[in-house]
Amino acid sequence: MEIPGRIRRTVAVVGLCVALVAVPAAAQAEPAAPRTAQVPVVTAEQVMPHLRALQEIADRNGGNRAHGTQGFRQSLTYVKRVLDRAGFRTSLRPFTYNGVLGYNLIADWRGGDPEHVVLVGAHLDSVAAGPGMNDNGSGAAAVLASAVAMSRAGVVPKRHMRFAWWGAEEQGLIGSKDYVAELSAAEREKIDVYLNFDMTGTKDVRQWFVVHDEPRATDAFEAYFAARGLPTFDIGIGGSDHVSFGAAGIPVSGFTTGLDDCYHDACDRVDNVDPGTETTSANAVLGVTWQLATG
Repeated sequence: MEIPGRIRRTVAVVGLCVALVAVPAAAQAEPAAPRTAQVPVVTAEQVMPHLRALQEIADRNGGNRAHGTQGFRQSLTYVKRVLDRAGFRTSLRPFTYNGVLGYNLIADWRGGDPEHVVLVGAHLDSVAAGPGMNDNGSGAAAVLASAVAMSRAGVVPKRHMRFAWWGAEEQGLIGSKDYVAELSAAEREKIDVYLNFDMTGTKDVRQWFVVHDEPRATDAFEAYFAARGLPTFDIGIGGSDHVSFGAAGIPVSGFTTGLDDCYHDACDRVDNVDPGTETTSANAVLGVTWQLATG
């Protein structure tokens, strides 16, 4: 995650290493046939296995999942496989930064008005110094678990639902900037809101920092946390991939649980993520996305 002033922060695919990565059993089932208007619930047993899988990938690949590395490419392969098995239409969007090939992963759910898109995203890369489990395996896993839960519930959206995992965020929001730059003016107009999640499993979290821009989304997040007695604090547009969308005039929201002592360090491992915080965050992602897409 990049926060100015405080911390640094389509489609032929060539050379993508397709690793054989285990997929949690909870994510392997095809989308359920029954349809329901009830918002499902994500459990720790459904979200934490994704983080453990990303940790295992980092451990096999020099301890990180940074842009241009095998660790990132295998992370991408893992997330794509989960989404494909859940019934999403996925595509890889390549870009080049500093002479190194990178990728964004886009996943579309069937149905919904294509003229009105709810786009939900998180960056998938880590820094070279560590595996990046809170920054940003946590956000990537929360979005992934939410997408799979919607699939299993057979959600029938009114707005079209799209999910994204960005590459090279740690190099300066490169992947999301490339995605937005490739959109036509008409395609940008179709995105009603972009929701971003960068660090969602911080230990000892005292409040959820909600990106204050698109009113309905912001209000929905604040209401979600308030109903559970969890404090929030509004922040402006800055610090992560939502900047790329906000700069293009696309309404944004989302939240973060903030920094920790292992930020951008080798100790940002899976045990640096609090399962309770991560599960609460995943359900907030799911609940508000469901509300915006179906309401």
